[in-house]
Amino acid sequence: MAQAGSHPDRRRVLLGGCAALASGLGAPLIAGAPATETLRGRAFGTDWSVSLPGGAARPGLGRQLSALLAGIDREMSPWRADSTLSALNRAGAGAQGIGPELATVTGAALSLAETTGGLFDPTLGPAVARWGFGPIDTAAETGWRGLLLDGEDLHKAEGALTLDLCGIAKGRALDRMGAHLAAEGAEAHFIAFGGEVLAAGRHPSGRAWRVGVEQPLPGDAGLYGRVALADAAIATSGIKANSYLLGARRYSHIIDSGTLRPVAGDLLSVSVRARTAMEADGWATALMAAGDGGPGVARQNGVDALFLFGGAGALRAEVAGRFALERG
Repeated sequence: MAQAGSHPDRRRVLLGGCAALASGLGAPLIAGAPATETLRGRAFGTDWSVSLPGGAARPGLGRQLSALLAGIDREMSPWRADSTLSALNRAGAGAQGIGPELATVTGAALSLAETTGGLFDPTLGPAVARWGFGPIDTAAETGWRGLLLDGEDLHKAEGALTLDLCGIAKGRALDRMGAHLAAEGAEAHFIAFGGEVLAAGRHPSGRAWRVGVEQPLPGDAGLYGRVALADAAIATSGIKANSYLLGARRYSHIIDSGTLRPVAGDLLSVSVRARTAMEADGWATALMAAGDGGPGVARQNGVDALFLFGGAGALRAEVAGRFALERG
């Protein structure tokens, strides 16, 4: 599997690593009348924006969203020594109470680990750190089967096991933001957060919201294509924003759970479209970890995804499921 992470000198809070994970999505492409208005902020080491129909933003809505994200950071950040997750990682073997929200995200992570046969493994934080991408710098054991969730209690088979949710938790943050916006009456909205996108309803002009998919190679500017999005999310995992070149090889932040090394192969990025941002985030991470075999894994599990491959001097695209991309 893959875990998202980042160099410690670039990131200091949760999902700071995850923020670089979804590098394939450009800024929302919003044009035409009637006008939209935009709320902006910064969390998890990256920027977020919310586009709404003109006049839909109630006073204080931006501050409410910032407070919501700060609460998620206090619970789930592997970069903060005072987070609930870091306390769990320091704890010994046995059961630890983790609360409802952390239990929701942990449950989703462990379920995805089961579904993918460990391609997604939320215990790979130490391996991520050894390759220069994350903060969980221990000589710990790995293996998601050593974690068992029972309600709001997480049982660790070994005290050395750690949990890193960077491959899925930012998606949950987008879903929480979307739920808050809907509860405040802003049912139509477009959230862009560090490369991940969640869209609800339609653009005020009546069309679907649109998002650009970036060219996947470091140094390449511009868009590979565009996607129309309504009541769905897209997340991208790739090498563009979070990798380094050493000798002739580029090393990705995505870790192969079989080798405990950065995943190898020609796959440059994976974009996943799903009903929720947490689902899209987790599957993008897992499919990137699958490397060149990712399209087969996506088709076996009914996942809508766009794969961009390099190699042989040309960029090659492969689609799984119903991922509709507009070129040009």
